[in-house]
Amino acid sequence: MKYLRFVSFALLSLAFCACKEETTDTPFVIEGITTETYPKVDGSTSTEPLQTIIACKLLGGSYYWRQHLESNGTWGIQPNYEDIPYSFLSERIKTSQTHNSFINLIDKNADFILSARKMSDDEKAYADNAGVSLIETPIALDAFIFIANPGNPVKSLTTNQVQDIYMGNVTNWKEVGGSDATINPYVRNANSGSQELMESLVMKGLVMPAWPEEMLSSMMLAFTTIRSDVNGLCYTVYYYKELIVRDNELVKSIAVDGIYPDKNTIKKRSYPFTTEVYAVIRTDLDKASMAYKLYELLQTKAGKNVISESGYFPN
Repeated sequence: MKYLRFVSFALLSLAFCACKEETTDTPFVIEGITTETYPKVDGSTSTEPLQTIIACKLLGGSYYWRQHLESNGTWGIQPNYEDIPYSFLSERIKTSQTHNSFINLIDKNADFILSARKMSDDEKAYADNAGVSLIETPIALDAFIFIANPGNPVKSLTTNQVQDIYMGNVTNWKEVGGSDATINPYVRNANSGSQELMESLVMKGLVMPAWPEEMLSSMMLAFTTIRSDVNGLCYTVYYYKELIVRDNELVKSIAVDGIYPDKNTIKKRSYPFTTEVYAVIRTDLDKASMAYKLYELLQTKAGKNVISESGYFPN
């Protein structure tokens, strides 16, 4: 009996220790980081709020979500410039879009990037030619989604229907359960994060015909175009639509294979085009550098908490 009591107490002690270890973690802090020592960071357009929150957290600055009514009405993170100078943000925190951020990282004009996708084939070739290799680590979940005008009655498309539309095989909305009207499929510019995701996740080797008059050079153009075109179809990422644009009354998401993209279907990865956000560094990055410490920090529990606070779903 004494032996059993001892075993029970030992097991209880181990459980208590395990619980303590689970609930403790390195705080979201990097010793010695300042506005002067902060790494040069870059990334996809959709990662801008997360980039800014990370900087505010590490530098002890306050911040809040703000709608930019003076420009395109999108939402972003507004730091307190008394805590963190605007000049620092413009110099050290950039969102040069996906392709340009990869090039900047390869060319050593950035130390660390957050990307909505992995390297494309031509970016990999550029890196190989420069003698540079990269480490791409998934840190968060997002989703590649299709958007349409709320006046369009179509609520869901199958993967095959999307492929047929963008191959030019289906040209009228009535063929997919909609009105008798010509489908206007819009595409993004080559090498953009959205375009690469479209080709890799959705088309899967199918070569789309050229749609030069429908090519959109920025993420925001997808929304301004669909707002005014009831017969249009385009694509973007969930985070950008829900957290940055926030105009569900003017642009709606389309379900794919009967599954609507939302928090639950993305977290469960049941939505067909759930994708990942990557923290990317060069393999030759000094492990004592602030950029490497930031890369490691984002993979901790404290890092996941900050990722969650930004509105992303930690991986």
